[in-house]
Order: sequence, then structure tokens, then C-alpha cells
Amino acid sequence: MIKDNVQLDYKIIAGIIEQGSRVLDLGCGNGELIAYLSSVRNAKVQGIELNEDAIYKCVEKGLSVFHSDIDSGLAGYPDDNFDYVILNQSLQETKKVDYVIKEALRVGKKAIIGFPNFAHYRARFMLFFRGQAPVTTSLPYHWHDTPNLRFLSIKDFRDYCKQSNLKILDSHYLSDTGIIHLFPNIFARNVIFVVTK
Repeated sequence: MIKDNVQLDYKIIAGIIEQGSRVLDLGCGNGELIAYLSSVRNAKVQGIELNEDAIYKCVEKGLSVFHSDIDSGLAGYPDDNFDYVILNQSLQETKKVDYVIKEALRVGKKAIIGFPNFAHYRARFMLFFRGQAPVTTSLPYHWHDTPNLRFLSIKDFRDYCKQSNLKILDSHYLSDTGIIHLFPNIFARNVIFVVTK
């Protein structure tokens, strides 16, 4: 049912989402994830994206995507309109993180949040020994061309959830090839959290 050539984070997100769920993807890019969720989970999907070229690619796939900046909020959506709101690889690019997460959990029952772990040992190594901003597979941009505004770690996000009274329902720690079980704040390149109020 789940294809082998699909990104690991997409497979994990598909495993979290129940059949037929209503899903909103904030910062959906070219729509690959929501197209996949529609296919393998029969999810009713929508996306929000700022990049016009990415929106055209979504439309070519027959996806419902709205042109908007997620930092502006989700005022057009009623409370609890979605089962899941996804922020996969877009949280670190938002200006108003707290506001975006609160809006996601207003319009959705659960939020699936995935981001690169800045505390991965290779990033630490580059910063400590080379004295340079890290460039890794999960943080592939140089300091001068990165879309990332935030560089957070797994521990940072857990602390944020505790301070914001958000419940972490599930977490998945990823390497390039599989799941990490030991010392994820050091060894996981990416992470996926499922949170709720």
C-alpha cells in the first residue's frame, strides 16, 4: 500500500493519518505530500502555499491549494475544520511560530509538525570544529540563501510544547535511512511530532 520510493517522512505521516481524514497542509510546496495522502489514505486534502510556481504544480495534480502566507493566519477557516493540520518542513521558515501553531490547533484537532534537527551531531561538528554555519542533508542551504528563519532542536520543541501547554501525542526521529531510537537530539536529522491542545 505504501510505495517504497516515497520519502520516509511522507510514509510516517501517512501512517499517522487515519483513512478518510480531513487534512490541511500549511506550506504544502508542490503538493507531493498531500497528493500522496489522498492516494494512500483517501484523505480529503487542502494546501496553503505562498510560492506561485509550487501552486501551479499543485493545480496540475488536481489539488485544492490556496495562495496565502501562513504567518497571516487561517481566519477563513472555522474551528476544528480538519482532523490534521500539517507543518512539515515549514515551521522553521515561519515568522510567527507561536501564532501559526495556535492557528493550526484552532482549525485542526491535531497538528503534525516536522522539522530538521539543528542539534544533529554533524551540524554540531561543523559549527564547533569548522566554525561555520552547518550545511547538511537536512539543512542543505548556506547561511546566505537559506529560507530558514529558525534553527531549532528536538529539545527546543519539547520545551516549547511544555511552556505552551501542548500535548505531544507521538514523536518520530528520522535519519536518512530509518528511525532513530537512542539519543534523538544528537542523532536524528529530522523529527515529526504529533501535538494537540
